[in-house]
Amino acid sequence: MANVTGSNSTHAQIAEIVSENRVVLFMKGNRHFPQCGFSAQVVNILDEFLPSYKTVNVLSDPALRDGIKAFSSWPTIPQLYVDGKFVGGCDIVREMRASGELATLLQGAGLAAAPSTGTNAESGPKVTLSPAAVGAFKQALAGSEDHPRLHIPSNFEHELFIDEKQADDILVEADGLSLLLDPATARRANGVHIDFVTGAGGEGGFKIDNPNAPPRVQPLSVKAFKEMIDRGDKFELFDVRTPEERAIATLKMGRHLDDDGVDYLQGLPKDTPLVFHCHHGMRSRAAAERFLSTGFTRVYNLEGGIDAWSRDIDPNVPRY
Repeated sequence: MANVTGSNSTHAQIAEIVSENRVVLFMKGNRHFPQCGFSAQVVNILDEFLPSYKTVNVLSDPALRDGIKAFSSWPTIPQLYVDGKFVGGCDIVREMRASGELATLLQGAGLAAAPSTGTNAESGPKVTLSPAAVGAFKQALAGSEDHPRLHIPSNFEHELFIDEKQADDILVEADGLSLLLDPATARRANGVHIDFVTGAGGEGGFKIDNPNAPPRVQPLSVKAFKEMIDRGDKFELFDVRTPEERAIATLKMGRHLDDDGVDYLQGLPKDTPLVFHCHHGMRSRAAAERFLSTGFTRVYNLEGGIDAWSRDIDPNVPRY
């Protein structure tokens, strides 16, 4: 027999979310860390129009994931609601974006402003470039009439390339160069600083500092982790491996991320430095991303895992 009480409770929860938020996206992951390509596409589209909106991670609760499908009579995720009404999934949102219907809907409801013509730097964000970055761009342009483009998608994986100006671009003057930004990028770009750095081998590349970027999982080498330990830095180490693996080899300071470990972790202050490790660093990265998305701000993944620790730091820890 179906769990009618649970179903009714989930329905009421969804109805409350939809009624209390003018724009709600039920998705996999969240706005800064979409966990499927379709959710990422809708986030990128909404970011073109809206500075803020509500996202609900259906992966956090199986009842919610199934309940939203029943609530809307729509079989897939993501799902977009505007002013309490179901708009559609990824394909519909893309079609509405292309046809202009989405802009009309959001602007008509007073949720989004009319698009800017984007030729006046006064209306754009503040972006600065180092002299080295200016020089590198000018060399790349080599007299071309195109411009450097800064693209910042919802996951803040910055891109820089030379491109032609599009109709809805915002043209920002930055240290003598005209920089192209699409409207969604412009909302994420205020305060960005672009530098060009050259490594020991003589190879160079652009370095972008963006104060708007959310916290990220930071890769931590075993050497750097050993230095943290030697300095007496405070941190919490969590081992995401199976009990069978832990029986073979463990790091003494590590706490198993079982049910008790999760309860302990969730009770920690959000600024606690968290280090996650597994055998080679893949499972621990997924765990680190998961807890980063819950609000922890100093999250590290031990690159290479316990195997790298055994190989490079402490050979007394068995390898397997």
